[in-house]
Amino acid sequence: MLIVQKYGGTSVGSIERMKNVAARCLASQRQGHQVAVVVSAMSGETNRLLKLVDEIHDDHNDREVDVIVSTGEQVSVGLVALAIRKAGGKARSFLGHQCKILTDSSFARARIVDIDAGPIRDAMAAGEIAVIAGFQGVDEKGNITTLGRGGSDTTGVAIAAALKADVCEIYTDVDGVYTTDPNIVPTARKIERISYEEMLELASLGAKVLQIRSVELGMKYAVPIHVRSSFSDVEGTWVVPEDAAMEKVTVSGVTASRDESKITVEDLPDQPGIAARMFAPLADANISVDMIVQNQAYDGTTDLTFTLPKIDRKRAVDLLKEQVPELVGKDGERVVFDDEISKVSVVGVGMRSHAGIAKTMFTLLADEGINIQLISTSEIKVSCVIARKYAELAVRTLHEGFGLSLPASERTGL
Repeated sequence: MLIVQKYGGTSVGSIERMKNVAARCLASQRQGHQVAVVVSAMSGETNRLLKLVDEIHDDHNDREVDVIVSTGEQVSVGLVALAIRKAGGKARSFLGHQCKILTDSSFARARIVDIDAGPIRDAMAAGEIAVIAGFQGVDEKGNITTLGRGGSDTTGVAIAAALKADVCEIYTDVDGVYTTDPNIVPTARKIERISYEEMLELASLGAKVLQIRSVELGMKYAVPIHVRSSFSDVEGTWVVPEDAAMEKVTVSGVTASRDESKITVEDLPDQPGIAARMFAPLADANISVDMIVQNQAYDGTTDLTFTLPKIDRKRAVDLLKEQVPELVGKDGERVVFDDEISKVSVVGVGMRSHAGIAKTMFTLLADEGINIQLISTSEIKVSCVIARKYAELAVRTLHEGFGLSLPASERTGL
C-alpha cells in the first residue's frame, strides 16, 4: 500500500512527540508500505510568528506574512526527517517549492492548483520516507504561499490524491470524529464511518477535526481519509463515499460555530439588482457569505441580512461603506451588525428520506426558550442562528433530543 500520513501541531509539539511520529512512520514502512508524511508546525508556533507580525503589520493577507509563517513547517520537516534517521530509517524532507505544490497567489488563503509528485515518488523508490511541509506552497512567480489555518490537512489529502495513495491518515489529538464536541457533551459518540458530504457539512459548520478543503479534495479524488489519534493505536473515523447503512441514520452530528457575525442592511430599495450591488464588492474581496435572508416591508423597502466569518466582518462593513454608500447610507448608518451569534446545525445524509427533522429541531430549541434568528437548510443539514450565549445549551439539547448520546451501558467513567 501507499500511505500518506499527516501529523498536526500537537503531534509534533516536542522532540519526544516527533520521535513518536518517526516510530509510527517506520512501523508502517516496515509492514511493507510506501510512506509519505505531511507535518504541521509545532503547536503554538504559527501563533507565535503571527504575534511577531502583529507588532509591525496589521494585515495577514500579505506576501511577507506568508514568508514568515511558513517557516514553522520548515523546522518541523527537518526535525522529523532527522528523527526518522535517528531511529534507523531513511528520510528526505521537502518544502512546498521542492515538491512542487503549485498554488494561486491568494496569500494566507491560497488554493492548490497542481502538485509535481515526481520528487516524492523518487524518494520513496529509494526506500526513503518523504517528509513534506504542510500548509505551504509556491505560486507561478515563485512566491511562498500558505493555505490558511488547517491547511496541512489540505496538503495531506492533496499529496494523497497526487500519489494515488490507498489512504490518507490524518493524525491529530483526538481519536476520530464525534457526534458533537465531547468537551460540551461528554456522552458524544465516535462515528466509525461518515460520508464525504456529511463531513463537508460538519467541517463547514464548526467541527474542527478536518479542514473543509481537505474534505472537498478527498471527495473529488475519492481519497479514503482515516482520522485517528497520534497518541494511541485505536481505530478512528473513516471518511468515505456514502453507503446504504449511512442513510438509516437521520442525524449524524450536531455542531456549533461561534466564529460568525451577522450583518443587516436596512431600508434598501425593493427593486432588481440591489442584492447584486450589495454582494459584488464582498465577492471581489474574496469574502464568503453564508445565510442570506431578505425581508420585505410594507413601505416598499427591504432589509437584507447575511452571515459571514467574524474575522471578515469589519472588512465587509468597511467595503459596503466605501463601495455602495448610496445603498448603506452616509457613514453606513443603515448597516447593523451582531458579533454575538452562533450557528447550530444538525447534519445527516438520512435527512433526504426522513421528514420532520426541522420540526423536531425547532421544537427542541423552543422548549429551552432559545429564539431562532435565521434558518438555512440543505438536503442533509438544518442550521439556525441563535444568540451566542445559548450555543452550548442548544448543542446539548439537540444532541440528546436526536438520540446521539452514548447508551447508559457505555457511559463508564463519565
